[in-house]
Amino acid sequence: MFEGFSLETIETDDLAVRVRIGGEGPPLLLLHGNPQTHLMWRKVAPSLAERFTVVTPDLRGYGKTSKPESAPDHGPYSKRTMAKDQIDLMARLGHQRFSVAGHDRGARVGYRLALDHPASVERLAVLDIIPTGEMFDRGGREFGLSHYHWFFLAQPAPLPEKLIGTDPEWYWRWHTTRGPDTSFFDDAIEDYLDCFADTETVRGICEDYRAGATIDYDHDRADKQAGRRIQCPVLALWAGRGAIDRWYDVLSVWREWAEDVEGGTLPCGHYLPEEAPEETADALLTFFAGGAPPI
Repeated sequence: MFEGFSLETIETDDLAVRVRIGGEGPPLLLLHGNPQTHLMWRKVAPSLAERFTVVTPDLRGYGKTSKPESAPDHGPYSKRTMAKDQIDLMARLGHQRFSVAGHDRGARVGYRLALDHPASVERLAVLDIIPTGEMFDRGGREFGLSHYHWFFLAQPAPLPEKLIGTDPEWYWRWHTTRGPDTSFFDDAIEDYLDCFADTETVRGICEDYRAGATIDYDHDRADKQAGRRIQCPVLALWAGRGAIDRWYDVLSVWREWAEDVEGGTLPCGHYLPEEAPEETADALLTFFAGGAPPI
């Protein structure tokens, strides 16, 4: 995996970040989702590295990156803080302006990066999400039942940590493998399960979701009320065999948040970079090169 990439631990002011770096060209930051690590990009990053300098870290609280203590307002795990982590990381690597692609939780960090640091983000791709505040405000019964983990993981500590801790591997497999085909995890499963077996990783993930239900929601509401919008071009991709477009008009929602939005579905479930790596890579390559993605 990641042939030609280096695996490094980079110290920022607040974190030790596990990160893989490879390729040449304009900088491109890839951010993973829950409950995975940067390895979720293993099938896409090599193609992107033919045109870009690809940087793919483990997020704060995930993988082998630091898991700092939290606070009563969950601010240390807010997407605003996690976005600042990426600004610091990219600055350490000499990149002041870069493009971003994020999946799931990483996409939430990505759009917060574009809102809070518009001078730093050239282009943004968000995979299988709409903004956090919109998910909560527009969600209904089906959303709550399907995305139960948004509410379970956000419960006060130590409830979810204790319950997951009784059998973390069972929980990880049950949560991620409810689709008909999960063979796409096989070559990364050892890393995923090793990281999830760490009680500090489970705590970090829960804090991420607690922040999502509180301080992240507040940040989104404040931005929307103030009329703040993402200024860079946005590509929204989502799962054709998923649920998000049954509940939301994905492009319409994103066009309330950004000036320039395009996108569509890919023929897969939620884990786009692992289930449909060629289609994901093609769409991202075209978009980040400035063209219209082949969707």
